[in-house]
Amino acid sequence: MNRIEFLRSLAGTTLAVGALATNSACQTSSKEGAEMMAPYSQEPLPYDFGALEPSIDKMTMEIHYGKHHAGYVSKLNDAVKGTEYEKMALTDIFKNMGNAPDAVRNNGGGHWNHTFFWKAMAPGKGGTPTGAVADAINGQFGSFDGFKEAFGKEAAGRFGSGWAWLVAQDGKLALGSTPNQDNPLMSISDFKGTPLLGLDVWEHAYYLKYQNKRADYVGAFWDIVNWDRVGELMSNSKA
Repeated sequence: MNRIEFLRSLAGTTLAVGALATNSACQTSSKEGAEMMAPYSQEPLPYDFGALEPSIDKMTMEIHYGKHHAGYVSKLNDAVKGTEYEKMALTDIFKNMGNAPDAVRNNGGGHWNHTFFWKAMAPGKGGTPTGAVADAINGQFGSFDGFKEAFGKEAAGRFGSGWAWLVAQDGKLALGSTPNQDNPLMSISDFKGTPLLGLDVWEHAYYLKYQNKRADYVGAFWDIVNWDRVGELMSNSKA
């Protein structure tokens, strides 16, 4: 069985999760704006699995949310059970990540990053940002095209699995990437800041549709970016 056949086989096991997320797609999460605490759980997707097509296909979303993200949540709960981390907010754990076990680092990052990622996208969004977001991007990168090029280099330049990020950093915008499930909130990260936009560049995020063409996946991402969300986060960060 090759990689694509394996990933497709996983889709059949996500139907129950898919039905739950579809029925809950329009609900507003009670955790919005709050720090996640154990026991951890997935927030419902704010849209249907197929809502981001053609940028991200339905089957990829079913597997990504229903298997990969769900797996991080389950393993994170197992990792913190009975430890000091069970009573800590996930973002507080990130502040002292150097002392945390690898299972907490990897699965805690996986849960937080994916929760952030789902909200970074929305159907009917994308395109060129406007208002304060556009002003900040143009001021920092010269133009939106310049920003997309620089972001694309970060996404393409991350060897293996990881994430590309736009963050608020010392009152300015900055671009960078992190390996595996690390993020800019972690004390051990070489790239730090307040996340405003994140893109998952693990192969499971795009391989079914784009195979090894990560650049095509990054290009399609701009058609579904939720710039309203970026604007809200930027305003809160005072970037």
